[in-house]
Amino acid sequence: MLRMSKMADYGTLILTTLVHEPERIQSAAGIAAMIRVPVPTVSKILKILTREGLVVSLRGARGGYSLSRPASRITLSHIINAMDGPIGMTECSITPGLCSQESGCPVRLNWQRVNRVVLNALDQITLDQMIEPVIETVNISALRKTLLVPKSAPAKNHRMNGEQP
Repeated sequence: MLRMSKMADYGTLILTTLVHEPERIQSAAGIAAMIRVPVPTVSKILKILTREGLVVSLRGARGGYSLSRPASRITLSHIINAMDGPIGMTECSITPGLCSQESGCPVRLNWQRVNRVVLNALDQITLDQMIEPVIETVNISALRKTLLVPKSAPAKNHRMNGEQP
């Protein structure tokens, strides 16, 4: 299953929290309380995000964290790279020479193409877009194709809880 790590997910959540009040310096404990993630986990992630240049850290009694640049200039690929390292669908998508099958692999170039598409998609979504509400619409035609239900198929009469016809 293709899934981003919990750390990358929490990193995104932490960064979106910082977006809501960009002028305010926020503490790790305050962020942890807002997102309901333990303080040690939030602190660990903030340390990584600081090291990777996505947030800035201010020390002292009034210290805390804020974004290092506008949310419109932080993409999902920046966040995932910071938390998990380079994004790759397969080993050879990241670094050539890691896979023993690489030289004769008939699908290698296709996996690299898939990897480029995924990277491009993640590069197109910014942190400020992640805080916008999403209004989903349902395309019934596409849903039918997905479910493989022919348009002309008659609806079946389903009985519920022992109902009689």
